[in-house]
Amino acid sequence: MGRIVRSISEDASVVCSAIDATDIVNEIEHIHKPSAVVTAALGRLAMGASLMGFSLKGKDDTITLRINGGGPCGNLIAVSDSFGNVRAYVQNPIVELPLNDKGKLDVGGAVGRDGVLSVVKDLGLKEPYVGQVPIVSGEIAEDITSYFATSEQVPTVCALGVLVNPDLSVKKAGGFLLQLLPFAPDNAIDIIEKNIAHMTSVTRLLEEGKTAEDISLMSLDGLKPNVLDDFEVNYRCNCSRERVETALISLGVKELEELSHDENTNIKCHFCTKEYNFSSEDIKNLIKKLDK
Repeated sequence: MGRIVRSISEDASVVCSAIDATDIVNEIEHIHKPSAVVTAALGRLAMGASLMGFSLKGKDDTITLRINGGGPCGNLIAVSDSFGNVRAYVQNPIVELPLNDKGKLDVGGAVGRDGVLSVVKDLGLKEPYVGQVPIVSGEIAEDITSYFATSEQVPTVCALGVLVNPDLSVKKAGGFLLQLLPFAPDNAIDIIEKNIAHMTSVTRLLEEGKTAEDISLMSLDGLKPNVLDDFEVNYRCNCSRERVETALISLGVKELEELSHDENTNIKCHFCTKEYNFSSEDIKNLIKKLDK
């Protein structure tokens, strides 16, 4: 399991949500078997979605982050519910690149820098909210920061990190999302900038034994912060046979009739790799539902 802790300044003008998602990103590595740089990229996107989803109001609300910068890993998608539970998928999980000029995994090179970050919020309305911003760096955190500045006009600091072991397991993964509300005093910006400048990377803080709560409070040091929420979050796929049946029905009679000629039709979930088998008779029964 992972953990998200949200802290707020005494005057309620600055909020910071921090996540320790080491177990979640390890689950991503276990499911998708990606190379190290793709684990880092998909893990960052998943944590970003989890932190953004955690701020949604309705219990059935969801948020989807999709990024494709033209890089070798292709499309990356992460979906979170309003409790921060997240699932993720990458088009090309195996990408091998040399380290970047800082000696770290080249996430920007794997993702690419020629494309857009799309944010889709399903808030239970007739149409979902869709926002898009050009990719800034492909490093994910900077792109999420750009999205908030451009699409929602909310001053935001986003930091995300994944530390991958030589055996490709995940040693540490975490991040934070800090936002200033419109009535934040001018000196709050100075205090936050000073705090961020003195903080090491999130993965280094986690290695040193810091918790999500510690990180959220550190970022708001000097603003008399208090912990607002503390939640367990997980990698959670909501696929089911019923959902797959609904998707198949949406194909229409013609497509289903073609599938019915096969003895078996196997559908694999992109997010958890679970397989659902439909016999020819199962497909014919779905056709009967459409004929009613």
